[in-house]
Amino acid sequence: MTKANTDAGTDAAPWTVPDDLLARIADRAPGYDAANAFCAEDLDELRAAGYLRIGVPVAQGGSGLGLRATAAVQRTLAQAAPATALGLGMHQVWVQAARAVRARGESFLQAVTDHAADDQLLAFGVSEPGNDAVLFDSSTTAEPDGDGGYRFTGTKVFTSLAPAWDVLSVFGKDETGPEPRLVHGFVLRSDGDVEHLDDWDTLGMRATQSRTTKLHGVHVPADRIVRSLPVGPNQDPLVFGVFAAFELLIASVYVGVAERAIALAVDAVGRRVAADGSLRSQDPDVRRALADLRGAVDAITLQVDALARSVDERDELGARWFPLLVGTKARAVDTAQHVVDEAMRVVGGSAFRSSSELARLARDVRAGQYHPSSRDSAARTLATSVLGPPA
Repeated sequence: MTKANTDAGTDAAPWTVPDDLLARIADRAPGYDAANAFCAEDLDELRAAGYLRIGVPVAQGGSGLGLRATAAVQRTLAQAAPATALGLGMHQVWVQAARAVRARGESFLQAVTDHAADDQLLAFGVSEPGNDAVLFDSSTTAEPDGDGGYRFTGTKVFTSLAPAWDVLSVFGKDETGPEPRLVHGFVLRSDGDVEHLDDWDTLGMRATQSRTTKLHGVHVPADRIVRSLPVGPNQDPLVFGVFAAFELLIASVYVGVAERAIALAVDAVGRRVAADGSLRSQDPDVRRALADLRGAVDAITLQVDALARSVDERDELGARWFPLLVGTKARAVDTAQHVVDEAMRVVGGSAFRSSSELARLARDVRAGQYHPSSRDSAARTLATSVLGPPA
């Protein structure tokens, strides 16, 4: 059984990244990578084109896109510039999380939608060093101020969009009551007491500038505290909304990377002439290899698309949601890495040059294994879903 996920009176308006903008984004990607620089120009142009508002209801000036349509935009953007798609995708995760929460009858993330409607950039301050529980526990301290607000002190890692965000989500643990609580709120850039280290020097996805963030007792007033939850796994609408949007929009970026790798390989073998004068594209081994890659990408594309549609339509999957989400993300990332590696093999030595786009994709695609949920975490979730929790 499904329930339509629409905002009353706000039919979705088609939105795609304009072709000329995509071309400029693709042209800038090698420079950002080489300079280890944030994709500032991409953000400026995408903001002007309405990208930050694509998931905002039409009634608020957006395009009203759901998760499925947003995932398609992210796949397209990733084909031009994976790091830009990944970094700015964090904004889209929050917008789609707010949409999922709203569709389930809650309004506590309305401020997220309002920020996006004002073209403000949203970012995540969630990941912490050594915290494999992610949303289900925190090493950050949330100290109540006595008026419903909190001061957050701790270290966050992989904070994408660090140089540019306007609104940063934070969460931490309040241990002052009889039971610890996980408190979620939003920091504005103007609040201060947030420090970003200039420490993003990575193998790939460099334009995200996902820097380490220090929270020095930053104060979040009561009107920007959105949720207080128990420690441990739960299916609160906030957790579901963030989890579903994060896993599927992350997966969509890596699907886009894989699609681009195939396109580059097809172009290369179509131009390379063998010693006997034939094109490499006529080599039976090459044809079989590319056929296998195309089939593999088709499979993950359909999986991401179908599950995103299920989120939009509010399919009642119950306990199956989390195994399906983590499994889809893990398969998309593993498949994308395999596709890029095989594309490099098929193209040959020219792909190994540092100036090769395939070489950059080979570095970018490896970031996927570090986004939650990891392959091991996904396997544990799937095993529990069929065997029950470990003894």
